[in-house]
Amino acid sequence: MRRLSILNCVWSTLLLVVVFHQTRAQRTPTISYITQEQIKDIGGTVEFDCSVQYAKEYNVLFLKTDSDPVFLSTGSTLVIKDSRFSLRYDPNSSTYKLQIKDIQETDAGTYTCQVVISVVHKVSANVQLSVRRPPVISDNSTQSVVAGEGSEVQMECYASGYPTPTITWRRENNAILPTDSATYVGNILRIKSVKKEDRGTYYCVADNGVSKGDRRNINVEVEFAPVITVPRPRLGQALQYDMDLECHIEAYPPPAIVWTKDDIQLANNQHYSISHFATADEYTDSTLRVITIEKRQYGDYVCKATNRFGEAEARVNLFETIIPVCPPACGQAYFAGAEEVAATSFALVGILATLLFAR
Repeated sequence: MRRLSILNCVWSTLLLVVVFHQTRAQRTPTISYITQEQIKDIGGTVEFDCSVQYAKEYNVLFLKTDSDPVFLSTGSTLVIKDSRFSLRYDPNSSTYKLQIKDIQETDAGTYTCQVVISVVHKVSANVQLSVRRPPVISDNSTQSVVAGEGSEVQMECYASGYPTPTITWRRENNAILPTDSATYVGNILRIKSVKKEDRGTYYCVADNGVSKGDRRNINVEVEFAPVITVPRPRLGQALQYDMDLECHIEAYPPPAIVWTKDDIQLANNQHYSISHFATADEYTDSTLRVITIEKRQYGDYVCKATNRFGEAEARVNLFETIIPVCPPACGQAYFAGAEEVAATSFALVGILATLLFAR
């Protein structure tokens, strides 16, 4: 009985050893470690570690698994023909180390360590590589705006880059935005009811901390009816001398400008000379020169501006004086040398004395 008991014990032990070895041989390969997500700058270096267990008899691959998978290595052999890539295998830790130098923007994506057990059975682990990229404002961002006064304006700004850029809006010369602040953060800047004071250059600035960022200038034109200001509503001049009447027009689109007297439109001739000078897209200075003034030319002159948004007019009164007003009456003498100015002054005094004694 005792011998039988010993035999049974030995047999059980042998059976346990066989089962143990069979179980060990049948263990499924696993990936015990994969490098965590990596964020690198362009031109830097990255290394991916993939530690495997029970994979001695299996093929271990590195792939870039984005839209179209790219095989990088098989076992301890590098497949990709790119000098920036290298592969090392550490047998002590059963770790495959894939290194990429001089990282480029196109290297960003998902990298997969894979143990091929069979055609249909694979064990995989992924690691994400993100490459910091400076912001680039997209072409689908707003480039310019033309809107009528009172309408709603929407400006959009989008940018690519990593990390995701922040979009900040500013105005030229740090003017206050229609949001009543110096800056506004967001992809879309809305102006609910645009005013002519809102026109000008807006800056869309994209920043993500990589390089100096990107900027786009957006020109906003606001269409509005003319507004006229007259610097000198009343002007005096003596008979037979010239006088310039001026009006300043603010309007967009640029208006048609006319001068009238007694409801009659004036034109360039021996009595009048009209000139317009645009100082900016929205500003025009108009000057009417009354030449060698006659009695009938005294009175009210009307400067009138019209565009498709409306019209405006302003009056300038020209009245008679005894003494000529310089300039433009004595324009040449006014800019002449001291002797000529003195001679002109004596002549004017003489004219004044003659008129006084005549009375």
